[in-house]
Amino acid sequence: MARTLGEDELLTLADALAGGGWVSGAQLAAAAGISREALSKRVQKLAAEWQLEVESGPGRGYRLTHPLQRLVATTLRALLPTLWQDMLKVDVVPRIDSTNSALLARSAADDPQVLLAEMQTAGRGRRGRQWVSPFAANLYLSLAWSFPAWPPQLTTLPLAIGVACTRSLRALGAVDVGLKWPNDLYANGNKLGGILVEQRGEATGTCRVIIGVGLNVAMENIQAGGVTQPWTTLESVLASTALPERNTLAAALVTALANACQHFAATGFASFASDWNTFDLTLGQAVTVLEGDARWHGIAQGVDADGALRVATPEGVRPVRAADVSLRIDPS
Repeated sequence: MARTLGEDELLTLADALAGGGWVSGAQLAAAAGISREALSKRVQKLAAEWQLEVESGPGRGYRLTHPLQRLVATTLRALLPTLWQDMLKVDVVPRIDSTNSALLARSAADDPQVLLAEMQTAGRGRRGRQWVSPFAANLYLSLAWSFPAWPPQLTTLPLAIGVACTRSLRALGAVDVGLKWPNDLYANGNKLGGILVEQRGEATGTCRVIIGVGLNVAMENIQAGGVTQPWTTLESVLASTALPERNTLAAALVTALANACQHFAATGFASFASDWNTFDLTLGQAVTVLEGDARWHGIAQGVDADGALRVATPEGVRPVRAADVSLRIDPS
């Protein structure tokens, strides 16, 4: 019976090709202790399952079309502020079903804790949508945070997290990033990232939240086969500005999430509301609200104290709650 290739074997091959230069097949096969035919099968598997574009050339060997920058937990932790170096447990895994699902299953006793993955096989967006997650092309991370008691205005936490991510990305030079209610990151009319906040009540009376962030960093068209809406990458948004190294980018977002949870516990949405209004791409825009099979139209008028979107219609202002609907900004 043929032996199934292990994750470690594919990871070793990906790392050997990570620099983007040509590496001879003979060298790769010898290092792995396998035949050239077996090496070819591993390369095919990297392309098919990990969505890595690998070139081959006679007399040259193999190379990745786009070099990889792998996440390293120790490197990432060292880039965090001292406070979070001491408080946050940071874990990086090559491949997982979903960082949110994994943290939901882990003990709250280790909170606050962060899990990052190079690839997700079952990444989730809001309302159960699939989140396309090719290997090392983007950022997929989740933060588990336990509040000692249920915070007031907990329904506004996803909005606060959106503000925190937008602040962080703008500070890195992505000044065109804004927010599409309730918590999608957009730039120039295209989706850049998404946020998924899940909550659990604990027997002790604490409130535990898992905050997942997916950010398109340098994903190629060939890797985005399952994406059904216009999308962009941070690399494209930054354009003339150098793309931050992935560990640096991840550390900036992790810091933003941890700071946001700390501030939210103290002030609720108050310290985020002003920036939300600044970043809100729906404010004053004609929108279409989809509720099941029904759809209706109006003008977005910002959010209320509970984070619901206020939409003006001929019948009056209607609050729209994130759990129930999809929202589209109508073409102008």
